[in-house]
Amino acid sequence: MITIHHLNDSRSQRILWLCEELSLGYDLKFYTRDLNTRLAPPELKAVHPLGKSPVIEDGDLKLAESGAIVDYLIRRHGNGSLAPAPGTDLHEVYLEWLHFSEGSAMLPLMLALYTGRLGEAAAPLQPRIQEQIHSILHFFDEQLGDNDWLVGNALSGADIMMSFVAEIATMQGMTAQFPRLADYARRLQARPAWQAALERGGPYSFTIPV
Repeated sequence: MITIHHLNDSRSQRILWLCEELSLGYDLKFYTRDLNTRLAPPELKAVHPLGKSPVIEDGDLKLAESGAIVDYLIRRHGNGSLAPAPGTDLHEVYLEWLHFSEGSAMLPLMLALYTGRLGEAAAPLQPRIQEQIHSILHFFDEQLGDNDWLVGNALSGADIMMSFVAEIATMQGMTAQFPRLADYARRLQARPAWQAALERGGPYSFTIPV
């Protein structure tokens, strides 16, 4: 049985969704953010030295990092679903999205969040941060185009990983210029497996109003 160490309002929501899409049984260990700081509780440091979520345990394996977890679960338990066939060009594009989500896309979004708490002190940084956010969302929008899903127009781990980016951008009003991304976020949240993960994981601040 897979154990997911799940922090509310975090990237770990993606892992619950993935397990629901794969019809994998899993146990949840819940952790709650501090209401004032919004930081993870210290109990998570007993799970992983960085004190972050998600972390999964599968037998003797303990694994952190969203992209690594998504890749592992699909390869180990996906039975060929949610990823293009290895050795194909589509598979390489799929891997690019797994890395892009955390390696490029999330950084300016997190910088916008943190510097937003600094008020005028962050003003010199804002033009660069906003330019990077626009660039990333423009790329995301162009690559999605009029398709339902990112890679080969079939749901894959790429969509699982990029869902958090689409949700945050939509909830923070960043997709006004990119309505296809807002539609994409609503489309993924409408999936029965996403809804099942929401019910299992509890309230999620990035749930987009219908």
